Amino acid sequence: MEIKIKKQLFIYLLILFFFSIFHLNIKSSVGNDSTIAEWLINYTGGFTKRGIIGQISIFFSRLFSSELRDIIFYFQSTITAVYYLLVFNFLKDIKFDRIFLLAIFTPIFLLYPVAEIEVLGRKELFLFIIILIYLAIPINNKNLINIGKLTLLPLGILIYEPLIFLILFWIATDIIYNKFEKLDFNFIKNSFTYLPTILLAGYIAVNPLSNEEHAQMASILKTEFNERCYTACHMLLTHSTILKNFQHNLDKYSFEVIIRYLLIIIIGFGPLFILLFNSNLKDKNLFFFKYFKNLLTPFLLILSPVIVWFAMAGDWGRFVNIIYVFSIIFFISLYKNNLILLNKNKLKKNYINKFSKKTFIIIFIFFCFGWNPKTMLTGDIASFPGYRIPYKALKIMLIN
Repeated sequence: MEIKIKKQLFIYLLILFFFSIFHLNIKSSVGNDSTIAEWLINYTGGFTKRGIIGQISIFFSRLFSSELRDIIFYFQSTITAVYYLLVFNFLKDIKFDRIFLLAIFTPIFLLYPVAEIEVLGRKELFLFIIILIYLAIPINNKNLINIGKLTLLPLGILIYEPLIFLILFWIATDIIYNKFEKLDFNFIKNSFTYLPTILLAGYIAVNPLSNEEHAQMASILKTEFNERCYTACHMLLTHSTILKNFQHNLDKYSFEVIIRYLLIIIIGFGPLFILLFNSNLKDKNLFFFKYFKNLLTPFLLILSPVIVWFAMAGDWGRFVNIIYVFSIIFFISLYKNNLILLNKNKLKKNYINKFSKKTFIIIFIFFCFGWNPKTMLTGDIASFPGYRIPYKALKIMLIN
């Protein structure tokens, strides 16, 4: 049975927003919070990756003579609200069956940043907003879509450059929207819209801050804002080159870590994988996609560049969340635009739809609210975020 969950979704997102603001407020006063450190990166020592948001925050801090951390908190709260509003608008009119429900409420999607508050308020929120805005552009408005690629994608790279590992989502969307059947002149001409993004990402990769430039940025943070340049901010120095990023991760790999994250991906992405396996494009002659019987295999190939990203850093739980957000938004966008055929007869025969209502509710609670991956690759699986999130907030309120 398919149902609309507009009211339930609104309440769920409202609850997540409340806990998000509650914890962001607390995080803004923590001296060594990783999220704040990431937002401290700026251009005062020279151009560097991820500096644009920090520079904007500094601008408003100076403009209003406010504490930098207060500006960051207001900024984080605003983009969190915008993200949840865009998600609600994106999902509100869809009819969901059981597998769709599991795909939306999986703990590696909306719940994850609130369950794992080290991830809360990080810069990927801007990327989520960017892709939601981009996919809201009508598919027949080619000029606006091209403007979106020429502006939103480079902006995303300036904010959080690992976006380059997800660029195949945009290219796949182009193939589907433009009905490209082969690598012809039109496809090549369209590819030039990605040139600013690729060049900018390349420039950032090979032009890290020098020691002197980093020292200047750290000095201004200290003297003007009384802030230390720690964790993500300090890593601009210690992880300045591509090679250093790979080397930093080498000693963290183990058989246990690999197996754990394979299971996290298989289980967390499981409902989406089922949907993809039972889906195909309506236009069966499109380049790349025409070689596959369903959308699961091409989808996995679209994701393949993220293997390099995983090899470069240790925030694997965070990366799983980012990748899933892009994946589910991409799939649902195709579904909403009536570009894919979803084999609902096969889905009805799936074992998930054969459970009784009571059994499914139990499965739903344990699957969606019973676990979540930790932020770092060396961290174990956290249990029952559906219980721990309100418990932790209540405990903090009672102590204070």
